[in-house]
Amino acid sequence: MEYILQNLEEVRIGSIIAEDLFVNTKSPVVRKDTKVSREHIEVLRAFNIIKVPISVENIFNRSEEEILELNNKKQVDEQKNSNSLSNKTNFNTLYNQAVNNFFKEFTAWETGVKVDVAKLRNIVMPLVDRAMQEKHIFSLLNSFSSMDKYVAHHSIAVGILSGAIAKKLRYEPGLINQIATAGLLADAGMAKVNYKIRDKKTPLTENEFSEIKKHTIFSFQAIKDSPLLKPEMKLAIFQHHERLDGSGYPKGERMNNISLFSQIIAVADVYHAMTSERIYRAKASSFKVLEMIKEEEFGKYNIEVVNALISLVCDLPISTKVRLSDGELAEIIFIHRDSPMRPMIRLLETGHIIDLAGKRSLHIESVIN
Repeated sequence: MEYILQNLEEVRIGSIIAEDLFVNTKSPVVRKDTKVSREHIEVLRAFNIIKVPISVENIFNRSEEEILELNNKKQVDEQKNSNSLSNKTNFNTLYNQAVNNFFKEFTAWETGVKVDVAKLRNIVMPLVDRAMQEKHIFSLLNSFSSMDKYVAHHSIAVGILSGAIAKKLRYEPGLINQIATAGLLADAGMAKVNYKIRDKKTPLTENEFSEIKKHTIFSFQAIKDSPLLKPEMKLAIFQHHERLDGSGYPKGERMNNISLFSQIIAVADVYHAMTSERIYRAKASSFKVLEMIKEEEFGKYNIEVVNALISLVCDLPISTKVRLSDGELAEIIFIHRDSPMRPMIRLLETGHIIDLAGKRSLHIESVIN
């Protein structure tokens, strides 16, 4: 490809990068044939790249749309930033309403009232749709949870994450609805577990954990006669604690005996549980948990499902502010395609650039909203 070297400040929105650009990285910070956006320019500036190879074929061809983007992008970004807190607040309100509604249903189940699948479906789907519109919510979802009414917080979050993973895997809308509802109802059987065990404020004994394990059976029994859930969703609820390596429960199933729908709920369930505050342990970083699920727990979960969740949680714009595990504040300047949990960051205090992919002792603790 024929190209010329342009000064970074002269590179135009819509120009085409002619060569892969490396800066002491295994992967290029910007790939060949990339159409330049404002975010790409910010990344190049962060790496102090002065000259950029730009395709000659493209350099004199800038569309009206690209000119419009160049002139208006700042205004659009400012509007998005001004709406960010409002959008979070709106989601938070919707989320808390859903938690309260679910908890009322859960309390009724404890007394023997039957599960109303239609009502529960209407609780979770608006949240799935909103989260997919405001994707930063996925990196903040565990922050909405609390130890009070934990079973409701967890169920709502698993429903949201299950539906979002299904969307990411490009399932058709009816199936997304079914999977989100199944995720929401996966722990419905907890209503039949002795509350003294379920709400215990210290680690469970072996016998107590055996009682907790029965919730998958109770959940299945609660929904097995509902005509509103497909049989494969009922199976997914029953199997959501099974693991591909046979280490799960209730039956210790392996590999092909575990449905993909079960795996979607399983990944959503374990991710939210590990990133949520509990009385007997602190919550873990979303980024660290994703890394553990993908690497340390390799072989337990379907990798396609895991990668779908990773892409949801780590879909953060360049310049997103984060807190690191050592307490330092930083901003994301480049996200590795093969390891988005460990992006390149720039420390806010010193401007020092760190590639987290090469510094395993450090990780992102939280996203600063």
